[in-house]
Amino acid sequence: MFRVRDDYRRAHLAIAALFLFLGFQYATWVSRLPALRSRLDLGEAEIGLLLMVCGIGAAVSFPLVAVLMRRLGSRLLSVLSALALAAVLVALSVAPSYPVTLLVVFCDGIAVGCLNVAMNAQGAALEVAHGRTAMSRLHATFSGGSLLAALLASVVNAFTTSLPAHFGAAAVLLLLVLGLARPGLLTDDRQPAAADTAVEAPADTPEDTPAEQKRRGLTLPSRVTVWMGLAMVFGTVTEGAMNDWSALYLKDVVHAAPSLAPLGIAVVSVMMVLARLFADGWRTRFGDGRIVRVGSLLAGAGLALALLAGGLVPTLLGFACVGVGVAAVTPCVYVAAARQGAEALSLVAAMGTTGLLAGPAVIGFIANGSGLTWGMGAVAASAAIVSLCATQIRWPALTNASPTPTPDPAPTPIPNPAPAPMTGAVPTDAVPTDA
Repeated sequence: MFRVRDDYRRAHLAIAALFLFLGFQYATWVSRLPALRSRLDLGEAEIGLLLMVCGIGAAVSFPLVAVLMRRLGSRLLSVLSALALAAVLVALSVAPSYPVTLLVVFCDGIAVGCLNVAMNAQGAALEVAHGRTAMSRLHATFSGGSLLAALLASVVNAFTTSLPAHFGAAAVLLLLVLGLARPGLLTDDRQPAAADTAVEAPADTPEDTPAEQKRRGLTLPSRVTVWMGLAMVFGTVTEGAMNDWSALYLKDVVHAAPSLAPLGIAVVSVMMVLARLFADGWRTRFGDGRIVRVGSLLAGAGLALALLAGGLVPTLLGFACVGVGVAAVTPCVYVAAARQGAEALSLVAAMGTTGLLAGPAVIGFIANGSGLTWGMGAVAASAAIVSLCATQIRWPALTNASPTPTPDPAPTPIPNPAPAPMTGAVPTDAVPTDA
């Protein structure tokens, strides 16, 4: 894999390739929605339903993902779901009718749900296996994949408007990325169980391990898993609503010039990517729990103050606080959920998808009834709720220090200088075990 000898870097690059893969695949077909609309003669409502069906597929994939994670493991599930996503691009480019396109996009949503859970499980296993934080940078790679897909779409459109040519070329590139990444992915025997990981948790909130739950026949999610799901829901509500409503807020409430309205999305996105590039270092220094609590409070308070102050500059500063504050929420929650097992990770991922789907619509209902300022106030409240949920979650305690090797045992002097015949095996040096 990339001719990298270091185990951590090789695995990190391979898992980052999965995140890049998912961002690239999704942005590729979404960037060509105008071409799909023209080819199938669709209206705005039909395009909205197309996007919703993809999200529904991801949301309802939870039971299937949990089963596949147990039977296949995250490595094999990552490869199979990535292959399915590459095939989806080809199928979309030749789908003959709108109902067939809906079916293909629904399958895309299911494959997205599978890859989302599997690659985050790989990222969590990487952190535990090497005792180093990496998840935030992995999530930043997803944004990089979206950017590359947009650039490819621009280049292809300069030469041809053919969807099969564009999606076929994208599928070939994705298969090359997958082929390079597959050898470096972590195998299942290198992924530690949730019960073996150190966690930062309140002393009065004991939880059963996944193995104990299985022995007792429990099927309901644990209390901690529910809090994780709620944190993910409100975190993704905050992210999604900022992407969908920030431009309209700048235009309708702040009365910014039309050329400045897109700055809202740009500020949130840029600050989020930058924060994710540095967030792993913050996680190592301060811990996941503190990063999520303080970050979500910063997002909520910054946005609330911006809404009270009004004006273009305060609003953009408030949007920047949201981008920085929520950047590490989803990576940290994914890591914590992965420690609880495949079922918890699948459920939390599905709830996150639900937040992305339902959140912007709920904000729209609030804005329609009370005004967009109150709608954005609900976004600030969502960020604050994430901080409350974070106080009830078991957070991993990781350091960026490599395991300390066990020193070689001191040689034992032989009383008799005369050599004696040796029986049995020669003792070997102890091999350190990753924490």
